[in-house]
Amino acid sequence: MTVNLAIIGIGRIGKIHANSIFTNPNARLVGFFDENNSEIKNFSEKYNSDFLDIKTIENDHNIDAVVICSPTDTHIDLIKKFSNSGKAIFCEKPIDLDVNKTIECIDFLNKNKSQFMIGFNRRFDIHFKALKQHILEGKIGNIETVNIISRDPEPPTKDYISRSGGIFKDMTIHDFDMAIFLLGELPNRVFASGSNLFHKDIQDEYDFDTASIILSTESGKQITINNSRRASYGYDQRIEVHGSLGMISSENQRPLSLEIASKEGFTKQPLHYFFMTRYKEAYNEEMKYFINALKNKEDLHPNENDALNALIIAETAMKSANLNKSVNIEYHY
Repeated sequence: MTVNLAIIGIGRIGKIHANSIFTNPNARLVGFFDENNSEIKNFSEKYNSDFLDIKTIENDHNIDAVVICSPTDTHIDLIKKFSNSGKAIFCEKPIDLDVNKTIECIDFLNKNKSQFMIGFNRRFDIHFKALKQHILEGKIGNIETVNIISRDPEPPTKDYISRSGGIFKDMTIHDFDMAIFLLGELPNRVFASGSNLFHKDIQDEYDFDTASIILSTESGKQITINNSRRASYGYDQRIEVHGSLGMISSENQRPLSLEIASKEGFTKQPLHYFFMTRYKEAYNEEMKYFINALKNKEDLHPNENDALNALIIAETAMKSANLNKSVNIEYHY
């Protein structure tokens, strides 16, 4: 069985997913839609794919699934259209920035029994997957603490900041999902602290450029997360998990793993600059998983509930930061 797919939105992430589909022997990129006409011709020729309007994609029964990479404020409307037409749906995070709208959308998906996957690509990173596997195998015993460091090389544009939903919903949300993925347990309390140290545009949007978060679970496990919108040395992505029998960590990755030693000391190559290269293979593995799961009629993960859980934590973290106190996390099911 060949899985026929269409992509909505051919920006940075759309192009990555298009390439993954195009090079997958079990998939075919049938068509695409994008509001930006300047990209259409080149994209169509490169991927041998047709430009189709939304209605055509919705009504084409030969299209098995859609990959939604358009702006966040379009997600729910598109999800509902393609859910009604019986297509499987992959959607870049988040479903929406509003918890109640997200819950209503999930109810819609459940009513239609739609197949849905949310784009938390870091779960498919080979290093983080290996870390998770070692935890499952009991190599470090019972988990006690998780430390996650996630720092961007530079702040986003002013326009992006204004529609991002804030650092917790835009950036830390990946770390919230990773904490759940590693622990296999939902946190029930959060204390978050945010600061404005270097970027006026972020402050003007009532957001933070620097944040620290402590999550705790009912069983007592603790997760600390450190975020910054600026790291002069590159894209900083590290995880450490401490357990009753030891510790396991995933360190920063580099495009070139070389270390030079001289009388002046030891020098390593620079880090990846940003997520497009650091998580390139994770995006590919993510789409490969989506296609294989549809081909083999398997359940999809991470799913709509994972999207909701991370969003609820993000919203509670902002509440905690604004109140400057620890807050219980209340899930909606």
